Amino acid sequence: MRMAPLRLAPLLLLAACSRSPEPAATAAPQAAATQAPAAVEADVGARPALRVTTLDGAVYDLAAQRGKWVVVNYWATWCGPCLKEMLELSALAAMRPHIAVLGLVYEDTSEDELRAFLRQHPVAYPVARVDIYAPPPAFGAPRGLPASWLIGPDGRVVRKYVGPVTARMLEDDIAAAGGPKVG
Repeated sequence: MRMAPLRLAPLLLLAACSRSPEPAATAAPQAAATQAPAAVEADVGARPALRVTTLDGAVYDLAAQRGKWVVVNYWATWCGPCLKEMLELSALAAMRPHIAVLGLVYEDTSEDELRAFLRQHPVAYPVARVDIYAPPPAFGAPRGLPASWLIGPDGRVVRKYVGPVTARMLEDDIAAAGGPKVG
């Protein structure tokens, strides 16, 4: 029996829901699991446009966040690394007023199901659902989940991450890009 292509999409995303390994030539197999997610530099320097409606009905416009560091994060409810990362991002958003976080749910599920999920796994940042068949053009479909973009106060992408990030990683990258250093 042949599976329809649309039924394969969640399986492919599930398989991608892991840390991106470093190339074999630069990292030993044992070290790959403990290294930071791979940074994809293709989007660095771009000034992406993004305007979405969050689950609470508000309009989130990335351009309105100028002056802040912004983390745009793709995730899904079934992605284990995404759930761990949500805790880090929520703490970061709550503790650092110069950093805004936006969660983009990359999964074919209803808004009611997502609201129920977020009641069990609350976060301190806005969340919007992304159409997996027509993702935002500036961000596209992720190569794996979670996927995040760090956007500077000028609206330009500083770094793109494939794989889970921590608050410390983001704060270190912000400091390296000229932002405030964590004491």
